[in-house]
Amino acid sequence: MIPRAARLPLAALLAAACSLGLPAAASAHGIAQRADLPIPEWLFAWGAAFVLLVSFVALAILWPRAVLEQAPERPLLRVPLVLEVLAGAFGVFSFGAVVYAGFAGTQTGTANLAPTAIFVLFWVGIPFLTVLFGDVFAAISPWRAVGRGAGWLAARVARAQLPEPLAYPERVGRWPAALGILAFAWVELVYVNRDQPSALAIMAVAYAVVMLVGMSLYGVDTWTRNADAFGVAFGLFALLAPLHWKERRVFLRPPLVGAPRMPTGAGAVAMVCVMIGTTSFDGFSQGGIWLSADGLAQRFSDAFHGLGFGQETAVELAYTVGLIAVVCLVAGLYRLGVAGMRSVGRDHTTDQLSRLFAHTLIPIALAYVVAHYFSLLAYQGQAIAYLASDPLGNGSNLLGTSSATIDYGVVGANGIWYVQVAALVIGHVAALILAHDRALATWRDPRVATRSQYWMLLVMVSFTCIGLWLLSAASK
Repeated sequence: MIPRAARLPLAALLAAACSLGLPAAASAHGIAQRADLPIPEWLFAWGAAFVLLVSFVALAILWPRAVLEQAPERPLLRVPLVLEVLAGAFGVFSFGAVVYAGFAGTQTGTANLAPTAIFVLFWVGIPFLTVLFGDVFAAISPWRAVGRGAGWLAARVARAQLPEPLAYPERVGRWPAALGILAFAWVELVYVNRDQPSALAIMAVAYAVVMLVGMSLYGVDTWTRNADAFGVAFGLFALLAPLHWKERRVFLRPPLVGAPRMPTGAGAVAMVCVMIGTTSFDGFSQGGIWLSADGLAQRFSDAFHGLGFGQETAVELAYTVGLIAVVCLVAGLYRLGVAGMRSVGRDHTTDQLSRLFAHTLIPIALAYVVAHYFSLLAYQGQAIAYLASDPLGNGSNLLGTSSATIDYGVVGANGIWYVQVAALVIGHVAALILAHDRALATWRDPRVATRSQYWMLLVMVSFTCIGLWLLSAASK
């Protein structure tokens, strides 16, 4: 007999599973069209829903108590100070090279190092490295390296204790980081001149200046943990990694163990919702609903143009509305799941539950990054071979690789599709595991904890539906 509280979410789950059965085709950023798959597309969709449902049942039966909250870490090795300094120097050098290329090189985006370095190697490549090796960005962050170096030098010159940094406002929390990721997504997906190297260089310098000013006021570590958009985003992905870097020591831990330790202060929920929502809009903005002749983009652009805005500005405003709307949709869907949980166990407020379970969205954010950007990294990432040799696009051949080309056969279109679907399924199963474990830690009664997760199952399957649909939208 299905409990009455579970009937509504399970009915919605069935409807979501049915929507997964619709035919789908996928491409990533229009780079490569997918060929015919060796098994029917609907089988992928129903298989994804079935895996999530079976995982939920298995967790309810085989996972009777919380085990991730206090899982131990094993010390692995100590990192020499010189290696930390070299990593920081590498980050500063790389940042300087990209900025210089943006200012001094050709303004053709595909021939200049800056756009590929920022949008492919930095924004996409670092998350892939992070989930394997831990928070690599913390080691190579150029503004963090400069901030720490400046602090060390100031302490030596002053020969006295430096003034204590200002207290960081708790009510602000990670909102600056969430807004920073939204701003970066706006540049990547909305800004008309996003491929202009000099514009990217100016924004990179401006961001670095803001980071250094913030660090000087509130301290390097405090500012990095809260207000550095990229430091926070990559740090969240690092919580899923088996390696934990802390104070020049490396600890080994099971995957996912770090996620429950995600800070739950102000802006924590907004951060993960922005990360999922911006990537979702990237996929949605390539589909027919948005791009067709009578699609939403055209309608919004016409509306803004009718208000007196220029054509280019009208397009940017239309995409801005779409970007914000998708982020709000993701936040609303998560809020719905949390509200459902509260209807089962009423000893926590909706806001409390929203923060307690925010870490369960991290695997979904990573899954969306892998699903939407894998082909971009696999193909356009190869461009670094000739761009590093000719970073300014002026015909130089510094490394002897300027004649290198992109090999589109390095991974087939079918292989990309398998990676995308696998990422979505694995990411959502991981999210279910984190949610189930946190529910057991939140409610003493395992039955209440399991009932609360009917709603999170609904959220996870809904995100899977959205993910698969977005992958198919680009080729329709």
